[in-house]
Amino acid sequence: MSDTVIETSFAKDTGPAVVRAEHLGLTFPTGDGDVVALSDVNLTINKGDFVSFIGPSGCGKTTFLRTIADLEKPTSGTLTINGMSAEEARRARAYGYVFQAPALYPWRTIEKNIALPLEIMGYAPAQQAERIKRTMDLVNLSGFEKKYPWQLSGGMQQRASIARALAFDADLLLMDEPFGALDEIVRDHLNSELLKLWDRTQKTICFVTHSIPEAVYLSTKIVVMSPRPGRVTDVIESTLPRERPLDIRETPEFLAIAARVRDGLRAGHSYDGEHV
Repeated sequence: MSDTVIETSFAKDTGPAVVRAEHLGLTFPTGDGDVVALSDVNLTINKGDFVSFIGPSGCGKTTFLRTIADLEKPTSGTLTINGMSAEEARRARAYGYVFQAPALYPWRTIEKNIALPLEIMGYAPAQQAERIKRTMDLVNLSGFEKKYPWQLSGGMQQRASIARALAFDADLLLMDEPFGALDEIVRDHLNSELLKLWDRTQKTICFVTHSIPEAVYLSTKIVVMSPRPGRVTDVIESTLPRERPLDIRETPEFLAIAARVRDGLRAGHSYDGEHV
């Protein structure tokens, strides 16, 4: 796919830019030589978008998410979050981050795990209690406040992790393959619940996944990435309605988008020999 087509996709802005990457690159120095993780990434994510990143393992999906979160530093190009640098956005607590594993402290109850960022940020106890209740309601965990992580299923633990990321009400939610370790039934349920949560909160979501059906079901925009060095090979604007029952995955429109994602992944592999 040509660069011209990709740039045309970027031009379809629907609101203010939340994340903007221009010619972004990231190279890791190693004992065996430099490893180029990201190369010339150009991407705009607008307010209210649900953007999924999909590509083969090692293509830089998580690395790009980590650059947004200021956990990795780009070595070339520019990256802004709400007009700020990634470091400024981190200091302003402009985003919540949901990791692949729930990363809950086993010695803290669910409500105390959710309270952790609020404690660090200095919220008063009454404010903490209000935010904990609100976010637990959002992820359908009301009644489990006093439970410990080991007393909850994997899916419930991941919902608690999402609640923790939502507790301080950042507009941007970064999600690194949060449902990848769950079985298909639980994953389907949490996909559906996440769409409802996104609709209620109007957050901007960046979501890393290896699953084509998951990417198509959740997203307003699907970013297809190539094998390392990670480049954006296609940006697919979804034509699906905002309200999406699970059986929408059987419709011709859904299957057509999934086919384009699959074609984009195949096309990305064709570049392997050009960038070794």
